[in-house]
Amino acid sequence: TVERATPNVFADQIEYMSRNLSRREHIALSAHPHNDRGTGIASAELAVMAGADRIEGCLLGQGERTGNVDLVTLGLNLFSQGIDPGVDLSDVDAIRRTVEYCTQMDTPPRTPYVGDLVYTSFSGSHQDAIKKGFAARAAKVAAAGGDENAVPWELPYLPIDPHDVGRSYEAVVRVNSQSGKGGVAYLMSTAHALELPRRLQVEFSRIIQRHTDTYGGEIDADTLWAVFADEYLPTSAAPGLQPWGRFELRSSQVGTIDDEHVELTTVLIDSGAPVTVNAKGTGPIDAFVSALHEFDLDVRILDYSEHAMSQGRDAKAAAYVEAAIDGQIVWGVGIDPSISRASYKAVISAVNRALR
Repeated sequence: TVERATPNVFADQIEYMSRNLSRREHIALSAHPHNDRGTGIASAELAVMAGADRIEGCLLGQGERTGNVDLVTLGLNLFSQGIDPGVDLSDVDAIRRTVEYCTQMDTPPRTPYVGDLVYTSFSGSHQDAIKKGFAARAAKVAAAGGDENAVPWELPYLPIDPHDVGRSYEAVVRVNSQSGKGGVAYLMSTAHALELPRRLQVEFSRIIQRHTDTYGGEIDADTLWAVFADEYLPTSAAPGLQPWGRFELRSSQVGTIDDEHVELTTVLIDSGAPVTVNAKGTGPIDAFVSALHEFDLDVRILDYSEHAMSQGRDAKAAAYVEAAIDGQIVWGVGIDPSISRASYKAVISAVNRALR
């Protein structure tokens, strides 16, 4: 039971015993590996392949010295290969709590399958791969009519679905100084329903990098939102933050001139004072940009995208604008129940950031 050799040598010993014991069919050949060399799991798995009938171990590797082989890890290794281990491991946190209560010993955060950090990625490249993996899986599930069970689990850096062991996806991606745009974009999508365009992801990840370099530690979803709101959103959308920005949208009204042109009447708050502006354009956004020319601002829209943030009558829309403002390239974001107002707010966001 003390590991004195490599797992393959231990497996050779099990195979020799299995082949040379008399009346083998009447014997349950049992392996009882400990973890003295740190290879208890490998020894157990190879022992089974070599002919062992039974593995003796403990939950979460309890036992003498470095502990017996961890039965939770052993069972979930089988599960990850499509083999039913024959035990209920659907709530690993309950197992962990029971073991910790009985032994008065904490479980290290990187314990396989059970630790606090085992389904978590901080690395930017890992987060980007996980984000793309979830997107690819969502597309496959949609093609399968929404049946999750019809699509095999094939995600990078996640050998099993955390849901299968009672965990959630909330902690899969966490942001710190090592994270990149993929992790930031994933949290903004899952926690705040914002699908940031790729170039905006790059820009915002740099802002988060500066934040983590300054304050250190990890950024949770609430802090991420506070940094995002302070950087991109008008004061009315960021309660509790210091006011910023020259312009704010008060109201707007669009009318059709002909098949190709519209007329916009908008009321903007300029440095605290309301100003009414009339402008024409080929569409509402073009007319709004023309209205800003009244303030001696050179604004050109380079890229624009939008999406609904949820379903239903109370759903809000998010709009993203990449703009050249007096020669400076900036992004702006707007959120509003009206997609038109969200677009105007995105343009204002970009202008305010350029003038900030």
